[in-house]
Amino acid sequence: MTKSEQVASGSDLRAYAAIGDGRTVALIGSRGQIDWMPTPDLDEMPVFARLLDDKTGGSIQLAPTAEFTVSRKYVDRTNVLETTFTTEHGRAKVTDALVTGAAGRLPWAQLVRRIDGIEGEVAFAWRVDVGTALHTVSPWVQKTSHGDVIRAGDVSIAVIGGEHGPKSNTKHDSGAEAAPASTGTFTTQRDSRHVIAVVATSGEPLHIPGAEDADRGVDRTISNWRSWSREFSYDGPWERHVQRSALALKLLIFSPTGAIAAAATSSLPENPAGGKNWDYRFAWVRDLAYTASALVHFGLREETHAAVSWLLRSIRESGPELHIFYSLNGSAPDDTHVHEVPGWRGIGPVVTGNPAQGQLQLGVYGDLFSVCRVYVDAGNVLDIETGRMLAVIADRVCDVWRERDAGMWELPGEQHYTSSKMGCWQALNDAVHLAEIGQVAGSAARWAAERDRIREWIEANCWSEEARAYTMHPDTTDLDASVLLHAPSGFDRGERMSSTIDAITGALGDGSLVYRYSGVEREEHTFVACAFWRAGALACVGRHAEAIELMDDLVTRGNDVGLFSEMISARDGSFWGNLPQGLSHLALINTAIIIREVAGEAADGH
Repeated sequence: MTKSEQVASGSDLRAYAAIGDGRTVALIGSRGQIDWMPTPDLDEMPVFARLLDDKTGGSIQLAPTAEFTVSRKYVDRTNVLETTFTTEHGRAKVTDALVTGAAGRLPWAQLVRRIDGIEGEVAFAWRVDVGTALHTVSPWVQKTSHGDVIRAGDVSIAVIGGEHGPKSNTKHDSGAEAAPASTGTFTTQRDSRHVIAVVATSGEPLHIPGAEDADRGVDRTISNWRSWSREFSYDGPWERHVQRSALALKLLIFSPTGAIAAAATSSLPENPAGGKNWDYRFAWVRDLAYTASALVHFGLREETHAAVSWLLRSIRESGPELHIFYSLNGSAPDDTHVHEVPGWRGIGPVVTGNPAQGQLQLGVYGDLFSVCRVYVDAGNVLDIETGRMLAVIADRVCDVWRERDAGMWELPGEQHYTSSKMGCWQALNDAVHLAEIGQVAGSAARWAAERDRIREWIEANCWSEEARAYTMHPDTTDLDASVLLHAPSGFDRGERMSSTIDAITGALGDGSLVYRYSGVEREEHTFVACAFWRAGALACVGRHAEAIELMDDLVTRGNDVGLFSEMISARDGSFWGNLPQGLSHLALINTAIIIREVAGEAADGH
């Protein structure tokens, strides 16, 4: 790999693999560079953010000094990454882990990069640049009796290692915007081992581990991941892809609270012209609904309970209104900041926070009740306070469903979006079910009557004979792929939904990929989750062979290590939007489960 090729690969989102520890996520490029790692927590201001700020964003670099080729893979059944570098004179393997402790996650962040010589000699250079956290801090180095500590606002960082050839802290040659860096060089030989570790805390003391302990942490982390994977239960079609997506989803579960982040990044653009750049390091109720369904199918009891409990607690503490997303600590965020850094490929803006907060999205009610129904049907019992809260919310749905809202896609113009009305139908349908089995005490008769009234309204106003489809909203022939979610929800698994699938395929499809709604192809790329939703809807309406053929193609659309971003270009396969994107991986998982359940033996062997 030449220097110019290295630069090019760094701007390609397909080139990144993700590792994590239950608190944060690091993105590692194909040339060994870590260009994104908020630390110690995922929702912190990122001091390693070269992905968005090439000049002062900060990164952790490790690569041979000569030209090289790369192969990489995850250690089997883990989120630990192995990258093998081959040069003219030798070969070496780098194992990257955000390490965990003997009892689970560590109380600090600890990235360990272990370099093993395989054959010949490979000269490596490494560099740890601490960035400005999107121009909000100015890093500096403090000399201590235990070595140098880099301070960046409240964040403290130390670089330690074994046989890693450290040099004195240096500075960039860029004048006033210089940031402290730790650097070093070493050469691998057959059976040699070198270790570099980066440890970090925020607003608390910094523990500095020894090199041997850091080394052991990699093996312990591999063991911990494999122990978790043994609890994972899925024996069905596309098993390898489902397991990798489950591991990717696990990276987004914020273990201190049980919240599930929508993605690991912020401000990676949806629109090549800029403008659609959002922070996805928040927990959407919608995503949790799909996650709960997957976790229950996998038999992952702890994660299911933690996620459901976090959501219900957050609603109570931030109520009385149901928000569409919450911060990872459960609060309702209400501010957005724009940062004066260039963004990925110079496409801005770079933002923290998300302006969708405060929108009315009626579909969120269906998501909430789906979470609770899945949880209860898996053999769990709601507490009294939650049952009362759900009864109040169901009554609220009976009144609010008639209003216009922003829809699932968080659009600025409010409409009577069809998928939002279907979400309200789902909420009341699930509320009636929960009442019938004694989990929610309330006006079940009213909920059932209003549920049926919603269905009648949708059938009368949202079906277009001209389009032969459920349209995006009444009085239009525009289409919306989120309607496809309501084949699995049970709203419609008949001829009208089947015809809607065909209409969406014709108007929004591009091969196996799908755009979100009519007209959006002029400003953004296909939305990964929508493509999987189409496959799931096909299965639900009985078109099993088409669903399986589509799924066979879609599972191959990830990158070389099986990760998916938010969007994929139908033209060249490039990734766009934030990554890894939870909704994309959830759509893969849940579609595989749906096809297995409804297609049965026809899906075997895939």
